[in-house]
Amino acid sequence: MHVLGKSSSDVVNFRMLKDQTRRNFLRTAPLAAAISLPLTEKFLLASNATLNSAEAATPQPFQVFAADKLSDAMKTLQAKPGNDSLFDSKALPFTIVMTTEEKKSAKEFEYHEGRDHILQILDGTTFYEVGGTPKNARNIKPGEWLAPTSEGATSLTLHKGDMLVIPRGTPHKRSTEGSVTLVLISTTGSVPA
Repeated sequence: MHVLGKSSSDVVNFRMLKDQTRRNFLRTAPLAAAISLPLTEKFLLASNATLNSAEAATPQPFQVFAADKLSDAMKTLQAKPGNDSLFDSKALPFTIVMTTEEKKSAKEFEYHEGRDHILQILDGTTFYEVGGTPKNARNIKPGEWLAPTSEGATSLTLHKGDMLVIPRGTPHKRSTEGSVTLVLISTTGSVPA
């Protein structure tokens, strides 16, 4: 295992050697497990309410999103920008949405008490402002907040292939000068009491 570095967001990047040995695996496995535990705990807590429901007792079928179907959905959205809900289940704690937008800018920062976002840019470019401390925030519905500014936010330009993880409670705002198509996976956990 080679440790490549630790970024400012405390994400550890690592890769395995090509000539994987049992010794290297045994050295790597604890690190991989340690890295995944906090994320696993968050998903378990986010889905705790769902796990207690009768719906969760029923096994959910797997779903395949074939490349040609995703490509067709992307072409449709690029012809007429908007959203395509690829996956939305009351029994599972997340949704998947494909979005295309052109020349669109959020007026305010948003953040969520009960949702995390994972997004990947499929085509185009967009600009995000993420993090910081929201100023003059107002609650618009349970667990959902808007703020005109976020002091100390980080500015990011995302391009095709880039991925961004926005944990719950993190202010974020997107602006697109041209066109962008992205897939957004959003957890749908409960708002903490």
